[in-house]
Amino acid sequence: MNIRNKLLVLAMILSSLYILAPPMDNHLIAAAQQPTGSIPTVTGTPPGAIVTVYLDLAQIDVYAGPSSYEYPAIGVLLAGQQVPAYGFSEDGNWIQIYYPGVTDSVAWVYAPYVSISRGAEMPELEAPPTPTLISTPTIDPTLAAAFIPLETPTRLPTFTPPAPLDIPSFPEQSTGPNRVPMGLLIFGLGFIGGLGALISFLRGR
Repeated sequence: MNIRNKLLVLAMILSSLYILAPPMDNHLIAAAQQPTGSIPTVTGTPPGAIVTVYLDLAQIDVYAGPSSYEYPAIGVLLAGQQVPAYGFSEDGNWIQIYYPGVTDSVAWVYAPYVSISRGAEMPELEAPPTPTLISTPTIDPTLAAAFIPLETPTRLPTFTPPAPLDIPSFPEQSTGPNRVPMGLLIFGLGFIGGLGALISFLRGR
């Protein structure tokens, strides 16, 4: 038997085996393709409270603590921006939010500037310690004096009292018992003068 006839017989045998073999179950094929080991199940946690900046505010400042006087501003939130919230301050006026890029990724916003989607169950949180200054600034008096303009003292005008007012005084006329009053003397002289004038008039007639 030559090689060609051997190959033809081998092909016929393989064809017979394929026809007579039982069909394989599709479930077995799918099971064979599955990898071994457990597949992790993805489970999500329900989101907490979300705060949203009011749209009528262009931006708001966020602070390191629940006060704009005792804590520095560390960032901003834009109008309509939403961030997760963790809780209220002790007085209820501030909300702690998630703010990446700062210490512990938390910051505080003023509550009247934002709306809360689900904030009824938020806890009350304690305020962080207020920051302390590294050094107390002091003013060098010598350096400060260099920037203070010197004022030349001016002498106040001296007060010169006016000259005393000279009031003329008339000597008092004595009205002793041996002296004729001045009024009576003038009246007598006037009477004599009038009498002389009358005599002269009568003579002329």
